[in-house]
Amino acid sequence: MQRALARAGFGSRRSCEELIRDGRVRIGRRVAVLGDRVDPRRDRITVDGVPVSANPSARYVALHKPPGVTTTMGDRHARRTIQEFVPRGPRLFPVGRLDRESEGLLLLTNDGDLAQRLQHPRYGVEKEYLAEVEGTPRPAAVRRLVAGIELDDGPARAVLARVVGTRSGRAAVRVVMVEGRNREVRRMLEAVGHPVTRLVRTRLGPLRLGTLKAGRTRTLTPGEVRELYEATSTPEPRGTRRRRS
Repeated sequence: MQRALARAGFGSRRSCEELIRDGRVRIGRRVAVLGDRVDPRRDRITVDGVPVSANPSARYVALHKPPGVTTTMGDRHARRTIQEFVPRGPRLFPVGRLDRESEGLLLLTNDGDLAQRLQHPRYGVEKEYLAEVEGTPRPAAVRRLVAGIELDDGPARAVLARVVGTRSGRAAVRVVMVEGRNREVRRMLEAVGHPVTRLVRTRLGPLRLGTLKAGRTRTLTPGEVRELYEATSTPEPRGTRRRRS
């Protein structure tokens, strides 16, 4: 048991033993005890109610998707797909999508449980974008993004919207969403009169793009995987939104 927890990023064997002694670890519905043996591929392990990714075959990869690349592992109609950037090994699947012309953070994994959690709207996992737009949005336009805009497929609302820079008739707008409908951010900004010229996703929940260059990948640390599970451990009440500055 201690080895599985250590592999999942919970510190040294001694630290993991303390978690077990304190009754914070469960195997299924049973409280774990020192000496328990587990099969990470079969047993459901939780710490403080949060699932633990201890399966050695699970893979978690962050990709900086370049523009002009379709978010699919295979499409004969697409000129370029993310398949060309995926490292060799067990097959991975993208968590959510970025439209072809958008770029930025894309999570690839074979952990179906985590992927489902990150995409389910009840968990309210935030997606943060940096949009370059034509013109400079006035405060009233920015407020509309947060208050809600009626699109063809229903109302859309940002958790946060803020102009973070301006230059030569263009502006950079930070937008945080909890939905992920097709081209939603682009359509919202166009609806307030500021078409998007470039869109980059910079964050998925606690996971950030950082300095990862376009077309490059990196393997997530155990701590990052744990944070993603923690971000989806408690569903938010329907209709609530978290705000971050």
